[in-house]
Amino acid sequence: MARRGEAVRAIARQLDCSRNTVRRYLRDEAARRYGPREPRACKLDDYRIYLHERVEQARPRWIPATVLLREIGERGYEGGISQLKAWLAPLKRTEPEPVVRFETPPGQQMQADFTHVRRGRDPLIALVATMGYSRATFVKFTGREDAATLCAGLREAFDYFGGVPEHVLFDNTKAVVIERDAYGPGLHRWNDEMKALAETCGFTPRLCRPYRAKTKGKVERFNSYLKGSFVVPLAATLETSGLRLEVNLANAHVRRWLDEIANERVHGTTQAVPAVRLAEERAVMLPAPALMALAAIPQRVAMPLESLQHPLAVYDALLCPELLEVFA
Repeated sequence: MARRGEAVRAIARQLDCSRNTVRRYLRDEAARRYGPREPRACKLDDYRIYLHERVEQARPRWIPATVLLREIGERGYEGGISQLKAWLAPLKRTEPEPVVRFETPPGQQMQADFTHVRRGRDPLIALVATMGYSRATFVKFTGREDAATLCAGLREAFDYFGGVPEHVLFDNTKAVVIERDAYGPGLHRWNDEMKALAETCGFTPRLCRPYRAKTKGKVERFNSYLKGSFVVPLAATLETSGLRLEVNLANAHVRRWLDEIANERVHGTTQAVPAVRLAEERAVMLPAPALMALAAIPQRVAMPLESLQHPLAVYDALLCPELLEVFA
């Protein structure tokens, strides 16, 4: 009121108090401020120290409020669980799960996985294979994820990497294993095509623990990078001209992206270039089988023209080499 320019008499009249009282409050800065409220008595007051100790003893784990309620109830607490939960809430910190990286020696492990880019009647699926030590990666786009497609893609991956690793880590898919632990713990009934490929090429197939995608986190992480850095920019470029990303077109461009960008960047975890570390792996891997490989980059990959929606010249005009910078 005083700040609005009202007189002491007017303020005293509105507040029903004496003018001296108004003057005293206007002179005393401290009197004009509300002091902190006295803390209200709480039934938990006598148990705060005990609860703090129990919470800290259990970290990073957490003791449920129901258990703590029972413990302090035995010590005389007569309140309810709602009051206890409200008091415990600020103490409950969500501890991040520690990241444990399972690094493997050169040439020991490769992780392989199918990732869906597009579902429906015209699916677009990528077979992604990542070497565990170098993080060098091979990608083959397809419309299927059966055993024949997987085995054919693995043959191309071995040829691309220049060798065969000791182990290949897979999901528990029917394209790999028919029945897990069929003959005892760790003794699986493998898909016949996968078993034949493993015997021919000399690798041992391994399975992830069920429902534990982090077991093959190296390839899972690359799946996100592939979609964000390659698929989305390429599809967006095509869509501006009313075109759709197809299997053959994706394969025609992914090899160049792998050779010039994905496997030539400095990897965030290893802080090394995958292509450089892959040379260490080639030195210790089994020789790659003499199989059909994709054409060497920078040559273009031959594609049947009838498999595309439009003449090849249309795609060439849209996806000139300069556009590779977009996919980085």
